[in-house]
Amino acid sequence: MRITQGCFSFLPDLTDEQISAQVEYCLSKGWAIGIEYTDDPHPRNTYWEMWGNPMFDLKDAKGVMLELADCRKAHGDSYIRFNAFDSTRGFETVTMSFIVNRPKVEPRIRMVRQEVDGRSQRYSFETVR
Repeated sequence: MRITQGCFSFLPDLTDEQISAQVEYCLSKGWAIGIEYTDDPHPRNTYWEMWGNPMFDLKDAKGVMLELADCRKAHGDSYIRFNAFDSTRGFETVTMSFIVNRPKVEPRIRMVRQEVDGRSQRYSFETVR
């Protein structure tokens, strides 16, 4: 099962050249880039682990790509995503987010339906490894 979260998630995985081009676009807009990683891509898990601090003052994608390479070395079998932050409104807003690394085997997420009082239904999600 392919996890589909963020921009480009329905496309084939981006190459490093394509990732770099997206980073250049973000930097040209003045957006800061943050790198996050997780082993749990559950849709309700919105708080991934940060890899360092967001990169606010970069003007070149090479710095971001070096950080990505280091993150891949440490967490190569995890999900890694880039977040682009726009601060033009006076606070940081995630403007763009996309996955740049996936584990070799992605977990499956299964929806479980449970019948409760009367005809009511309760739904939950389980990660199946």
